[in-house]
Amino acid sequence: MRIDKYLWCVRYFKTRNIATTACKKGHIKVNDVVVKPSKEVYPQDKIFVRKNQINYELIVNDLPPNRVGAKLVDIYRTDITKKEQFQAQELLKYSKDYYRKKGIGRPTKKDRRDIDDYLDIPNE
Repeated sequence: MRIDKYLWCVRYFKTRNIATTACKKGHIKVNDVVVKPSKEVYPQDKIFVRKNQINYELIVNDLPPNRVGAKLVDIYRTDITKKEQFQAQELLKYSKDYYRKKGIGRPTKKDRRDIDDYLDIPNE
């Protein structure tokens, strides 16, 4: 089975086209080798998927006949992703809320005071 079809079947990507694009961009590795979308996958292959700043690692257990339900995914793959990958993603999610959104204009007085307090600039 092709790698792009496999990743779509085990629900790592919503569409097969997105899986193909990820392969072309070099986000998919099989046994530590960057692969093209047409690479054949076999049981016991180790796959690395870079998606949403998380490096997923999985081992192919079996090849599904077609796209499977979410409850049946564990039959066809073993996820060996380290917990640190998800913890780093959680930290990024919270740090984005602190900063101002891009393009919302000049800093307000409160933003300016916070910046001055951070930089230890005395108020004039």
